[in-house]
Amino acid sequence: QVSANQKNKLNDPGGGSFRDDDDINDVASMAGVNLNEESARIMATNSDLVGTQIQSCKDEPFLAAVPLHKRILETAKKLGITDVPAEVVTFISHATQNRLRAVIEKVTVITQHRMESYKDDEWYEQATDVRAQLKFFEQLERLEKQRKDEQEREILLKAAKSRSRQEDPEQARLKQKAKEMQQQELAQMRQRDANLTALAAIGPRKKRKLDPPGLLSVGGEGAGPCGAGAAGLGTGSPRQYPRQKITRVNLRDFIFFMEQERGLSRSLLLYRALLK
Repeated sequence: QVSANQKNKLNDPGGGSFRDDDDINDVASMAGVNLNEESARIMATNSDLVGTQIQSCKDEPFLAAVPLHKRILETAKKLGITDVPAEVVTFISHATQNRLRAVIEKVTVITQHRMESYKDDEWYEQATDVRAQLKFFEQLERLEKQRKDEQEREILLKAAKSRSRQEDPEQARLKQKAKEMQQQELAQMRQRDANLTALAAIGPRKKRKLDPPGLLSVGGEGAGPCGAGAAGLGTGSPRQYPRQKITRVNLRDFIFFMEQERGLSRSLLLYRALLK
C-alpha cells in the first residue's frame, strides 16, 4: 500500500518540493534557527567580495612609467587634453606587453615552420631540390671562370715568351701582367708550403676522450647503477647540461608576419623592411 505522504507527493505537480520545504522549516524552527535571517546574514557577509579581483602578485608596468607618461602628455596636449591619470599609463604599458607577446609568439611559430624538415616524413615526397640546383649553377660559374682564367693565363704566357724587337704598348702591358701573375703564383706556393710546414710542426690533432656510456646522462644524473656516485666525484668529468634550443628569427620571417597581419600589410614599416 502507498502511504498518505507518498500519495500527496504523487498528486502534487511540483513533485512534493513544497512539503519537503515545510518539513525543513519545521525542523529548523524546532532547533531555534531562522532560515531567513541566516540567509540574509550569509549574503551580507559575502557581498563585499562580489565584483572584486584578488591578485597575489604586485602589478608592475612593462614600460618605464615616467618617460611613458611624459610621452603621452606630449601627444595629449596636441589634442587639447591636459591631464592624463596614472591608470592610463598602466593600461598602455600592459597593452604594449600583450602586443609584443603576441607578435613574438606568431613570429616564433613562423620560424619553427621554416626550420621544420620534412625529409624523413614518409607522407611527403621531395619534388624539387633548390639547394642542389644552386650548387649546380655555382659549379658551372666556377668552371667558366676557371676556363677564362686558363685562357688569359695562356695569352699572358705567350706574350711573355715572345721576343719581338718592336713591341707595342699592348704587348708590354701583357708582359707586365704575366710577370705579376707569376709572382702571385710564386707567393701562393710559398704560403702553402709555410702552412704545411706549420701543420707538420704542430702535429696531429688529439681526439677528445669521450665519457664511457652509462656514466652520465643529460643533466649530470647517473644513468647506470654507479652513476650517482660518479657524478658527485670531484675527479670525474664535468656535469653535462642539455643545450637550450635557440630559435633565430630573421628579417624574412618578420616580413612574412607583417604581410599576414591586417594592420601591417599596408604599413610603411613593411615597405621599409622590403627595401632592406
